[in-house]
Amino acid sequence: MGLFMILFTLIGGITLSAQSSINGTLSQKAGTIETTFLTFLTGTMFLTIFILFFGSGNVLALFEAPKWQLSAAFLGTMYLLLTVMAVPKIGVIAANIAGIAGQLIIGVVIDHFGWFNSMVITLDVRRAFALLFMMIALYFIYRGNKRSVKESTVQQV
Repeated sequence: MGLFMILFTLIGGITLSAQSSINGTLSQKAGTIETTFLTFLTGTMFLTIFILFFGSGNVLALFEAPKWQLSAAFLGTMYLLLTVMAVPKIGVIAANIAGIAGQLIIGVVIDHFGWFNSMVITLDVRRAFALLFMMIALYFIYRGNKRSVKESTVQQV
C-alpha cells in the first residue's frame, strides 16, 4: 500500500508541475487572480461530483471543525496564487523547487514541535543537511534560469 501512495504522490507532483506551467501561461492572458479562481471553480465542480458518487464523510462536519483547521483552505489558495504569480517570472522548476523547499522547511518545524497534533520527529543532522542541499539546488536552478534567459535574449537580438 505504501508503494501505491508514493506512486500516487509522484503522479500528483507531475500534475502539479503541469498545472503550474499551464496556469502561469494562462495568467498572462487572463490574470493571476482570474486563473486561480478558474482552478478552484473547476476543482469545486469536480469534487462536488466526486463527493456525490464516492463521498464517505459528512460535509456538514466542516462547520463543526475548529476554526484553525479551516485555515488550510486559505493556505491552499495562497499557495496556488503565489505559484501562478511566480511561474512566469522564474520558471516552472524554480517555482516548484522553491515550493518544495518551503514545504520541507515548515514540515521539519511542524515535525520537530509536533504542531497540529502531528507525530514528533526531531530535527537532526541528516534533516538539516537535506534542507541545506534543497536550498543549494534552488540556488543553482534559479541561477541557471537567469543565465538561460540572458542567453536566449542575446540570441533573439
